[in-house]
Amino acid sequence: MSIDAANSNALLERASVTVTDDIKGVFRTGKRTYEQQFDELYSQRLRELKPAAAEAAEQRWPKVHATQSVLNVEGPEATFIIGTVFIDSASKPSTLQQVEVERWVSDKHGEKYRETADAVVFLEDESGRIRLVGPVVEKTVLASGIVAAVLGVETAEGDFEVADICFAPMAPQQPRPALDEDKYVALVSGLGMTAERPMTLALQLLAETLCGGLGGGSSMQPLAARIAQVVLAGDTMQLSEAPLGHAEDARANDRTAAAKLAAQVDVFLADIAANVPVAIMPGAGDPADSSLPQQPLPRSLLAQCSRYSGFSSLTNPALLQLDGVHLLGTSGQNVDDLRRYSSESPGRLAAASLGWRHIAPTAPDTLWCYPFTTHDPFVLHATPHVYFVGNQSQFDSVVTRGPDGQTTRVVMVPRFSDTSQIVLVNLRTLECSTLEISA
Repeated sequence: MSIDAANSNALLERASVTVTDDIKGVFRTGKRTYEQQFDELYSQRLRELKPAAAEAAEQRWPKVHATQSVLNVEGPEATFIIGTVFIDSASKPSTLQQVEVERWVSDKHGEKYRETADAVVFLEDESGRIRLVGPVVEKTVLASGIVAAVLGVETAEGDFEVADICFAPMAPQQPRPALDEDKYVALVSGLGMTAERPMTLALQLLAETLCGGLGGGSSMQPLAARIAQVVLAGDTMQLSEAPLGHAEDARANDRTAAAKLAAQVDVFLADIAANVPVAIMPGAGDPADSSLPQQPLPRSLLAQCSRYSGFSSLTNPALLQLDGVHLLGTSGQNVDDLRRYSSESPGRLAAASLGWRHIAPTAPDTLWCYPFTTHDPFVLHATPHVYFVGNQSQFDSVVTRGPDGQTTRVVMVPRFSDTSQIVLVNLRTLECSTLEISA
């Protein structure tokens, strides 16, 4: 990245942005209760996305009539139906299996759900489900929970031979503001601080880089001055699992090491927050509820950080506005789970989810989430300018565009503990690049 350091005095003054987080409290749940069932979440999702999917289908197939429910499909005449995709596979974990292992959590390196011989793709609505067959189904990226419009005919076996598939188009997008100077948001994920090794040389250098403390002759100082916001996208901590056992077992309830680690993380982040605004999101390894949307880490857990006005604790997923630029981010669990349905790259899957207008379609089938009954918070009602996904194996960036001019920079943020890399996104241009922190 090229930095013009001609006027170093001006550049060393920290850039600032106006920050709005968790717009309208979309991902905040308040007090959680788990007495309700998950079927209502699927119903809400279909209700929210079906009208847009129907409009897209009518424009794409103007001479084909719609069948209002999947079980009303009859005969060889072409029609289209709208419903929720469900992929059945023996490799998918059952509820009983999850109970048997007491603390089952989706493993992003586990078995594939769709790329197996026994995988079957269905489309379902309130009336029932119908099996989707044909080459179009095989070549289309699909995952459980996606709302789709499907064109085809019923076969003699009662299946639905698919000729084409479309989805609700990308959600509307607010115009991106015209900024008059370069300002950067630093995206960091997977610091992976552990009780056994809370601090490393790479972490120390990261803090110095973000704070602009690497020496007067370095071009890193003017670059650091242009970083107006740091976002930690999950897995800041990597807590070891407590031994499984009875609830009264002292070993299973000993959180001494976790409390000590949290205190060390607090000190580390406070040093950064004293120099630049910091927002932290929970991830799979952090002390937070594992079901999405994960709620903000308690400010009491990060007491020293919380003394700074620029520090904020966000949900996962999180929404941010920085000088009017809309950012949507996750700590990676949603895309990790999508990878179990497709061999596409994480970046392309994240971009595809914007086209599906849903960032976590596999929840609650194979991705834990809260059982919402009044709405589905993962449905996109507005398309962000930047969509970032944390804790990926490597950096990637793609630009995806919608039918009405929507343009989104999709960024895969690599795990810092594995790569020593962070990502800088220019809020003026939305160009992005990695910065490797090395001695």
